[in-house]
Amino acid sequence: MKYNASMARRLGQLEATALAYVQMRNLRIVKTGDMVAALRITAKQERELLSRMARARLIANVRKGLYLFPAKLPFATAWAPDDAAVINALMADKQARYQITGPNAFNRYGYDEQIPSRITIYNDMISSQRRIGQISLTLIKVKRNRLGGVERVPTPSGQTLVYSSRARTLVDAIYDWSRFDSLPRAYGWIRQDIEAARITPDDLAEMAILYGNLATIRRIGALLEQMGSDRRVLRRLERSLTTSTAKIPFVPGQTVRGILLKRWGIVVNG
Repeated sequence: MKYNASMARRLGQLEATALAYVQMRNLRIVKTGDMVAALRITAKQERELLSRMARARLIANVRKGLYLFPAKLPFATAWAPDDAAVINALMADKQARYQITGPNAFNRYGYDEQIPSRITIYNDMISSQRRIGQISLTLIKVKRNRLGGVERVPTPSGQTLVYSSRARTLVDAIYDWSRFDSLPRAYGWIRQDIEAARITPDDLAEMAILYGNLATIRRIGALLEQMGSDRRVLRRLERSLTTSTAKIPFVPGQTVRGILLKRWGIVVNG
């Protein structure tokens, strides 16, 4: 891409040169130190340049010392990276596996029409709240064996985002109900998806056993039994449980009073 004199004046000569250098080499991610020799500037000048460009929203600061550049020169001086560019840059930098879950997955699969203001991400490296450019992230660190059951979604920018699959999202909604405020709504989502053949009881049972906990398996077992699911699926869930005399509510947060399903140790209270 060519930079004319008018563009250089609008951006500043050094900013325009930095953008030209990065795009000529087809780079998107730059660390401090990467451009010192190429631009013939000092380390201090480079830090000031990158900081200035980030403040002007020509580039995005992913973390201290790591910057995301646009694939093409923006027509306006300000530029905002898309979700995929931000998430993939951050996760690649941390060498983390991840999957988008919670409210964002609920919206993707049509369970909830509300568009979340933050993107919720399970990953195996970081727990924090981040804002990168215009994108707000809730990063939840989980054990590596809790990552999986995913769907890879191509984006218009040519990147790929990793989401919890439909069945895994429903398990997440029960497992992490207090974080996502998703029970008892998730029971309705499961009923609808099974009745519409978007998932099967087998799909749900597999995700629950692989990525849930005992309470999640018990609640899903109780729901599938109420729905009249195949005995084979129910036995598979039952075999994954350890013996326990503790009783838990079908709908947490409500009074533990109702019919007891002894097989699952579940009190149907809602």
